[in-house]
Formats: sequence, structure tokens, C-alpha cells
Amino acid sequence: MRFLRTHGIKPPEDLPPLVAGIAPHAAYGDAGRIYYPLFQKISAAEVVVIGVTHRPIREKLGHPQDKLILDSYADWQGPYGKTKISPFRDRLKQRLDPKWLLIDNEASRMEHSIDSMLPFLQHARRDVRITPIMTTAMSFDTMDVLTAKLAEVFADYMKENRLELGKDIFFLISADANHYGKDFNNLTFGEGLEAHRKATAYDRKLLEDYLQGDISPAKVKALAGRLWGKDFRDYSDVVWCGHYSIPFGLLAVHHLIEKRSPNRRLVGRPFGYGDSYTEGLLPEKERAPGGTIPSSLGHWVGYFSAGFYLR
Repeated sequence: MRFLRTHGIKPPEDLPPLVAGIAPHAAYGDAGRIYYPLFQKISAAEVVVIGVTHRPIREKLGHPQDKLILDSYADWQGPYGKTKISPFRDRLKQRLDPKWLLIDNEASRMEHSIDSMLPFLQHARRDVRITPIMTTAMSFDTMDVLTAKLAEVFADYMKENRLELGKDIFFLISADANHYGKDFNNLTFGEGLEAHRKATAYDRKLLEDYLQGDISPAKVKALAGRLWGKDFRDYSDVVWCGHYSIPFGLLAVHHLIEKRSPNRRLVGRPFGYGDSYTEGLLPEKERAPGGTIPSSLGHWVGYFSAGFYLR
């Protein structure tokens, strides 16, 4: 993976073993140095990948709400061969009320927020198994109910198979930060270099305020309130691609900890932040497969990684 920009960001040396993380799904050539520190810390044989549902897929499906989108593939193709699907996916299909589920292989095939994780996961472990889950729009109360039910199914699965959170199973949340500029109809901070400075500073402040330190349901709800607009269907001052996957994933891990390790709490640590305008374009010969994110003040994307552990 020569094309990854890995300089400048390292996981803290004092970091305990991680149980969950947030990684961007932006182009590798742009966000590689943000991806890399988190994936250095993932070695679990099973990974639950919580992705988003991007606009083309939402439109194709009629803008579903209150649903988790699952697939029925036997495996997913990765750069090192086929990636097996965890039996936990079928357990979800059996145990969750069908009203929460939408099974759609085409949607899963089109969604890059999940399969972009596979090269890193396979690089660490060729035998990794994944549970791919796409999130859709839902209120915080609905999200809280659904993640509690998911955690109940997961706790039983872990108990039956003698699995330990973090060591054997990892929760990986896929999300990008702000999408800014005219192309995204997002000019909250105006235009030009000063707007870019303000917008990236705001992104970093959200990381500091809501993804660092103890991660409680109240804190997750407060973050959702900053990412959503007048209601959960809207955006607020930022257009984060992950405004459902992040609160959903963190709530799911919180509820699982309540069931498996009730005397412990979830703690977060952001690793790094970047954006496609600041990073700029790689030279042509060094670019990653699939190109890079457009880089201009009229179209830039922020991205970050963060790790979560138990205290």
C-alpha cells in the first residue's frame, strides 16, 4: 500500500486495547494517513462494519428509515481474496424483528463505505470475518431501542462462542467528516480560505467535545444533535457522511458493554484529522486506485479516525 500517506499521525503509545473505532471511507490516497493509525490497532478475527447509506442508494431504495440494510452474500471480495461473512449476520436476521431489516444485495454491492475497509482488515488478518451493516435515517430514540436489541443478540452470540470484545470482535464505524463547498450546497461558514479554516476548526471541535473522554449515551445524543438539523432527517452546521453510523455504532457498543462488562465504560480518543483541500492531490504516479477526492475550496471533504477502549 505504497500510496498511503502515513506520516505525521501515530496512535498514542499509552492507548489500551481498542474495542471500537471510526475510520474514513474517503479515497486511500487522500485519507491514508488518517486510516493507518487505527488499523494498526485492529487484530480481531471478527469485525462488525457499520457503514452509511449514500444518497444514490437512498434514492434507489426510496429513502428508507428505521432500517438496517443487510445482504445475503456468502462472502465479499477483497484484495487478498474472499472475505467470509460472520454467522452473526444471519443471527441478526433470525433474532431482530423483520420491521428493522432490509435485505438488499444490490445496495450492499453499491455501498463503498463498507468494502473500503476490507483491504486494511485483510492486510492485518487474511482470515477476518465481517458483519456488514448499513444504517439508515432514524430518530435517536429509535436508534437507542434498536441498538439495545442488537446488543442483546450480540451478547448472546459472544457468550455462546466465548468471544471477548476487542480481542475477538471489533466494532468499526465508517464515516467521513464535513463535506463543504458549493458542490455540497454547504456554505455555512461562507466561502474561501477563511471559511475553510472555520469549517475544519469546527470539525476538530466536534471531535474534541464529543469523541474524546467518556462516551455516554447523553454525549452521543448531544453529538447527534450537532450533526442533525431541525430533526434527524436533516443536517445542521456540518454535512458529515456518518451522521447516522457514528451515533448508531457508539450506542450499540455502549449497550453491549452494559450487558457484558457493566462495571466498565467506553472511552474515546481521536487519532487525527485531515481534509482533501489541505492534503492536496498526490502526484499522478503515486495516486491510489480510484483516484482522489476533488481538491478545491468549492469541494472538499474532511476525515478523521478515532479509537475507543474500556476503562
